[in-house]
Amino acid sequence: MKVVICGAGLVGTSIAQHLAGENNDVTVVDQDASLVRKISETLDVRSIQGHASQPDILEQAGANDADMLIAVTFSDEINMVACQVAHSLFEVPTKIARIRQPGYLKPIWGDLFTRENMPIDVIISPEREVARAIGRRLHVPGAFDVVPMANGLVSVVGVRCNEDCPIVNTPMRQLTELFPDLSITVVGIIRNDKGILPNSNDRMLPGDDVYFVCDANHVSRAMAAFGHEEEEGRTVIIAGGGNIGLTLAEEIEQEHEGVRSRLIEFDDKRARAVAQQLEQTMVLNGDVLDLEILEEAHVGNTETFVAVSNDDEVNIIGSLLAKRAGAKRTIALINKHSYGQLITTLGIDAVVNPRVITVSSILQHVRRGRIRGIYSVREDFGEVIEAEALETSVLVNRSLKESKLPKGVIVGAIVRDEEVIAPRGRTVIGKNDSVILFSTYESIKQVEKMFSVRVDFF
Repeated sequence: MKVVICGAGLVGTSIAQHLAGENNDVTVVDQDASLVRKISETLDVRSIQGHASQPDILEQAGANDADMLIAVTFSDEINMVACQVAHSLFEVPTKIARIRQPGYLKPIWGDLFTRENMPIDVIISPEREVARAIGRRLHVPGAFDVVPMANGLVSVVGVRCNEDCPIVNTPMRQLTELFPDLSITVVGIIRNDKGILPNSNDRMLPGDDVYFVCDANHVSRAMAAFGHEEEEGRTVIIAGGGNIGLTLAEEIEQEHEGVRSRLIEFDDKRARAVAQQLEQTMVLNGDVLDLEILEEAHVGNTETFVAVSNDDEVNIIGSLLAKRAGAKRTIALINKHSYGQLITTLGIDAVVNPRVITVSSILQHVRRGRIRGIYSVREDFGEVIEAEALETSVLVNRSLKESKLPKGVIVGAIVRDEEVIAPRGRTVIGKNDSVILFSTYESIKQVEKMFSVRVDFF
């Protein structure tokens, strides 16, 4: 597949890395000479310096015969124009744009991004995606990651094994015996900052970050099995009134009935603007690193403290101060990958990485085959994938034991007619089943092939 990526920032570079690693023909365009030079030195991609929305630059990048254009520059306007030019002049089949300003995405302007007006096939809004990701963590306290799949019937959950976790040091094969009526499959373990694909003899150890797939109706019981029985939080403090903080506050007001929230914003003008847009959220103007402001926000009685400013260091230190002042749980927005391992040792409960969330959203539309959903588990480990098994798939009408799945692949759940089936060796995948699986990046191409649509299907 031939892909043109507009923008060589963190998101653009991450996407280019994934696609180039899978032997796609990738060209990256950016105005910044240093970013262009850096990406050309580190990745096997073409790189062009220039304005991503200019026709001659896109032509130089190979838009004439590109299968897809992904526009993730820092400017919404450049992203939109790049998609328009790609459509009007080069007839690029699929166009994806990152749009960060909420004003463009208001329902009242719903006709803006249509084929007749501004032909963008997929719009990615990091602020919305991050707000929803944090909102899901509020519903499942104790989890550092929660991702719905199969129309909400299945949940992918990330949880840390503490010393008092009841199932540590238990072989994976015994989990079914211990919880025979619990639909849960462990698909990945992060130990000492390295990803592990578990087998039946592996054991979870204290300090492990574990990803499991389960029936959404079984999440509470699954969390209890891991020693997490915290009640859903009813009080939230949001540190940072930028687009993410505002979107999160709106999400809580609209989707989390009974949850009381307070928002702290440093800039006076921005604090006033945010206060005017929120109906139920108390907005405080002040520095989140100031203990007096934290006390004024009643941090000692707060169940969840969420730091989502545009400064990683402020988010980290603010979360630590809130924890020390009595907040039961802290969530920090972190952009720098190098901080990830440090965070957990400091005692911050959960980390949200906008880049990982945005990349997952984009890759969902890039993958071949009948791929319905994707979530990246770390940038160097693999993906949880939801795929539809058509009758042409090599998996259909075979048991999992007979299917000889590629190395690096674990099936987490099968959904058939809205029923969630826990996978076993004798389980047979049927036509049109939704299959939720984990795949290391080395096996992604094989997974796409397993769920590809052959010509004779039509």
